[in-house]
Amino acid sequence: MSELNFEFFNDWVEKKLGIQLNSYKQKQMQRRIGNIMHTTGAKTLEEYAQILTRDKAARDAFVEHLTINVTEFYRNKEIFESFEETVKQIILPKYKMPKIWSAACSIGAEPYTLAMILDQNQIKGKIIATDIDKVILDKAKAGTYKLAELKNLAPTVLERYFTKQDNLYEIKPQIKKYVTFKRHDLLKDSYEPNCHIIVCRNVTIYFNSDARDEVYQKFSDVLMPGGILFTGATETISNCEQFGLKKVDSFIYQKI
Repeated sequence: MSELNFEFFNDWVEKKLGIQLNSYKQKQMQRRIGNIMHTTGAKTLEEYAQILTRDKAARDAFVEHLTINVTEFYRNKEIFESFEETVKQIILPKYKMPKIWSAACSIGAEPYTLAMILDQNQIKGKIIATDIDKVILDKAKAGTYKLAELKNLAPTVLERYFTKQDNLYEIKPQIKKYVTFKRHDLLKDSYEPNCHIIVCRNVTIYFNSDARDEVYQKFSDVLMPGGILFTGATETISNCEQFGLKKVDSFIYQKI
């Protein structure tokens, strides 16, 4: 795949799909695009663009492949337990009804995990869950999962928060009511204002350094004083002070 062709495809994707590929790590993104392009039989990026133009299923598959939807309930459970304690110690004494933004929420496992934490601790709050992928958001709104996607949940939690239907588990309305889903592009759209908690995990690792720094600065800008940013297990922000943040626990940062 030549650099010239990739430049063409970057421009085409931004113009037609509204996604800025230049903000992603290029070698990694180039490899991913090449892999899915070949599944359609396309030989060039120009040909692949033509397929995406006329074939909605191929277009949806491309966006889903691009956005790397790897997630699960209570992903990195020990880290989530530290996050829960941080919320109790830092957020609740100051903000009784926290506004939480789950950015790049994928299939909904993360915001529903946050909702269960609120419910278990009798915390009143609201969760805004966003993702760039409309197909994935539809799955998140449905809240229906296979047992393998719930592997970190105890049987008592499954019984309390899910209704089993055949081999699927649907999240109960008492948890769904906490969460509002909507489409959002971290690289282009305006950010949720006045957040007390932002959860964005295992996403910025795919961005180049400039895009990653811009996202962290925007997160800091919309956090309320003392609010926290919760990142993924591979996303240490070594220069967090640059963004007006301080580290308070592993992968948890507070707005100074």
